[in-house]
Amino acid sequence: MESRKRRNTFRRDYQLWIMIFPAIIVILLFNYIPMYGIQLAFRDYDFSQGLTGGEWRGFAYFQQFIDSYLFTDLMRNTFLISLATIVLGFPAPILLALILNQIRRKRMKQLMQTTVYLPHFISIIVLVGMLNVLLSSETGVVGHFMKALGLGHINLLASTSTFIPVYVLSDIWQHCGWNSIIYLAALSTVDPQLYDAAKIDGASRWQTIRYVDIPALIPTIIILFILSMGNILGTGFEKIFLMQNPLNLPVSEVIATYVYKIGIISNQFSLASAIGLFNTLINFVFLYAMNTISKRMSETSLF
Repeated sequence: MESRKRRNTFRRDYQLWIMIFPAIIVILLFNYIPMYGIQLAFRDYDFSQGLTGGEWRGFAYFQQFIDSYLFTDLMRNTFLISLATIVLGFPAPILLALILNQIRRKRMKQLMQTTVYLPHFISIIVLVGMLNVLLSSETGVVGHFMKALGLGHINLLASTSTFIPVYVLSDIWQHCGWNSIIYLAALSTVDPQLYDAAKIDGASRWQTIRYVDIPALIPTIIILFILSMGNILGTGFEKIFLMQNPLNLPVSEVIATYVYKIGIISNQFSLASAIGLFNTLINFVFLYAMNTISKRMSETSLF
């Protein structure tokens, strides 16, 4: 009965299946087939014998990483940067979407949307170059402004106390506008009659946002928050690596950059694979836990 129902569904929606078939192939090729190489984390990699020819080591490389003197620092730095990005960066697009939704003039709204979307298309390399120029203690605009305030010469990218704020705030500036699109799409589905009813009842703009807009966004917020928790230890590589220097290294060395240095520079491929797999498993645990909590507290969940 179930198989017949699936066949009927496929026959009815075969055009949709044809449309998503190329995407399925891409996911298989670039996400699932490469998982064959996970076994590298459990073997001694040998160039001459390939992925499956090395000696089986079990969890030895995982234990080596956990026993490493850098383990605590790497976990702390990665968690702090990710947590700060989620705590400050996750609400930002929601607030921006609520603000943009209140703009009634179409041309002004389009101008604002274009303005906040543009930073998303700036290359990471260009963005870090802009940060180096603007935040320079000698020639940067921010550096001159800090001198005018009597704060002296402070290199924000070379300080362990300012690296994380600079990283998080620049990330919000770059991606906040683009990430607000999905919330604006959710707000566009709100029944206009709800806004009319709110006006008739004498609701202010704040009350309309509180009782109409925010409830409409809650399912989208929950889903995206669960997905963000699935990347709790995924700080990314390019931006942090480009912002690193010997002075901020105590707070900027994260799992992603350490895996690059261990795997690509030091040629310890098995250890790097084990660290990467360890990172993925932690992310999956957070994702599953948040999804379970959401399912128990509300009717919204990923699975």
